[in-house]
Amino acid sequence: MSFEHISVMLEETVDMLGVRPGGIYVDGTLGGGGHSAEILRRLGGTGHLYGIDRDQDALNAATERLGGAGNFTAIKGNFHDVRTLLAGKGVDRIDGMMIDLGVSSYQLDTAERGFSYHADAPLDMRMDRQQALTARDIVNTWPEAELVRILRDYAEEKWAVRIAQIILEHRAQKPLETTEDLVACVDAAIPKRVRMQESGHSARRTFQALRIAVNDELDPLKDAIEDMTRLLSPGGRLAVLTFHSLEDRIVKQTLRRLSNPCTCPPKIPVCICGKKPTVRVLGGGGIKPSREEVERNPRARSAMLRGCEKLKTQDGQ
Repeated sequence: MSFEHISVMLEETVDMLGVRPGGIYVDGTLGGGGHSAEILRRLGGTGHLYGIDRDQDALNAATERLGGAGNFTAIKGNFHDVRTLLAGKGVDRIDGMMIDLGVSSYQLDTAERGFSYHADAPLDMRMDRQQALTARDIVNTWPEAELVRILRDYAEEKWAVRIAQIILEHRAQKPLETTEDLVACVDAAIPKRVRMQESGHSARRTFQALRIAVNDELDPLKDAIEDMTRLLSPGGRLAVLTFHSLEDRIVKQTLRRLSNPCTCPPKIPVCICGKKPTVRVLGGGGIKPSREEVERNPRARSAMLRGCEKLKTQDGQ
């Protein structure tokens, strides 16, 4: 299956970066290379673009698509480690970076990757297939309390306790091996009358929670955003696309704190804590996709775009 993915909010995201010819830019979630292709187009053969992804299939597809550009370099890794990855290329300052936190259409539609509840496949869900931990490992070995925690924390699942109980009952008889096994556990845990009232598949939250746990998507996100802003040169910009409320909340709160770090009591007329903003927030309260885009690509419906611009600090950095 070819690596195909419809880039969400393509123009809005790259516009937010304010791409300048000669600049150094990073696509932290390279995927199929849609956003990267537009960044390269606006660079016009100048500057350089680094594309990071932990999925080797994505790297292969993007390199085939973009490798002809002399100012493009693909890097295998996790954007959480962006400072280390770029340091390995001799880069310590950039003019812009974007990350798209959604699962690619390729990953969802390739059954054997185990991301989708619509097709029966091995319980995998790894974005980097060289890592050891899989969704199968989690559902068959993690204690009940941990299963409840990830279902609540990563998916806000109201039926977390019952789903975890059913999973433990199932694995006591035989291990869960496939996505179909997991869907059956969810269906057994959530009453049919409740499932019938749901607007989407009842297993979607459980699959989301497991995917986040397998790939450690949320816990390092705050620190990663801070690292990205540290890399930015004054005037450099960061753009972040999120697809569910949990990650969007982390992005929103982190950018808000970086833009207004003062910890003084509200009634004090003059700041005495000495903490100064390092960025200014872009896009107001966040930018949603247009109705026309959602009609063309329903997977865009939950997207939110947020960003910031690096300020010049007193030391000039």
